[in-house]
Amino acid sequence: MGRPRKIDVEKTLDAALCVFWRKGYEGASYTDLTEAAGVERPALYSAFGNKEELFRRVLARYYDRYMDFIPEALQLPTARAVAAHLLYKSIELNTRYPEHTGCLGINGALAGSDDAEPVRQALIDARAEAEVKVRTRFEQAQSEGDLPQTAKPAALATFLMAVVHGMAIQAKAGFSRETLKTVAEQALNAWPSA
Repeated sequence: MGRPRKIDVEKTLDAALCVFWRKGYEGASYTDLTEAAGVERPALYSAFGNKEELFRRVLARYYDRYMDFIPEALQLPTARAVAAHLLYKSIELNTRYPEHTGCLGINGALAGSDDAEPVRQALIDARAEAEVKVRTRFEQAQSEGDLPQTAKPAALATFLMAVVHGMAIQAKAGFSRETLKTVAEQALNAWPSA
């Protein structure tokens, strides 16, 4: 038996990203992944070790390529502008690709078997890290007088991320971009003013 041929790692990661985004971690079979990437299973193993490692590499790629709006949002001058940017850019991403709607970080592993627990925990950690960054930005906004002293930055960050994550689930379920925008508008209507 010959050695597996070398694969184009970048192309394989892009193909795997689309599969995992559409089907989640456990829903994506090795057959799905190899067919999408146009490679043989031994080559996939050789390049990435196993499915979990491939998913972790894909998740990092997803955050680098698709979640760049988070650091952009954190630089905006007001907490409300941060929230609006996160909401509307999330809607745009969650509805941009009809063949894989929603968010990879949410679709990846909402529920799964015990074998998928490390992947589920990696996704929880990634979401928690984003929430900490948003909370820190809201604390800064409060100290600058942009948010009232009665506001609770941690609760605001949790609220905002709950809405963002809920909209990702709704996008996966087929909700339209227009419907999700009304959800974002409602969330912003509840925003505290200084």
